[in-house]
Order: sequence, then structure tokens, then C-alpha cells
Amino acid sequence: MTLPEIGPAPVLSVVVGVFHTALYVLIRGRIGVHLPLVLLAAVLGAYGGSALGARLGDPLRLGDYSLVWASLVSWAGILVIAVTTILGPTRTGR
Repeated sequence: MTLPEIGPAPVLSVVVGVFHTALYVLIRGRIGVHLPLVLLAAVLGAYGGSALGARLGDPLRLGDYSLVWASLVSWAGILVIAVTTILGPTRTGR
């Protein structure tokens, strides 16, 4: 039994997503309970951004992987989660 081959895009998307999540935590200065959601949004954004960059073109590519678009869409995903957690309801502990 042979394992199916995995292309470079999912693996590089995880690396880009983890990097940008770590950078977000460094900039923000604290880790919240929404960190797994931020990581998921960053990884999925990087994967989608790479696919978008393959169609639109990208000045900085790693093989077939569009690094600029992956980074931009990864940050868009992080910002969506950050804004949602800021504007969403909060729990008050009494």
C-alpha cells in the first residue's frame, strides 16, 4: 500500500499560517482562547491565497506557491477572527 503524494501547497500553507499566527501573537502581546481559530484561519487563508496567487500572478513565488498572496490572505483571515472576538459577546464572571 502506498501513501498518496501531498503537494507542496498544504505543507507550505501550514508553515506560513503558523509563522503569521506567531507574528500576530508577538504583535498583540498576549495569547487568547481564540488562538486555535486564528491558526486555522491563517492556514486556510494561506492555502486559499496561494490558489488565488496562482491565478493572478505573484512576484514572489516558491516553486508553484504564491508567497505574497498566501501571506495577505492569511492576515485577512487573522483579522476576521480578531475583529470577531473583539466585537463578539464577552463572558462576565460573577
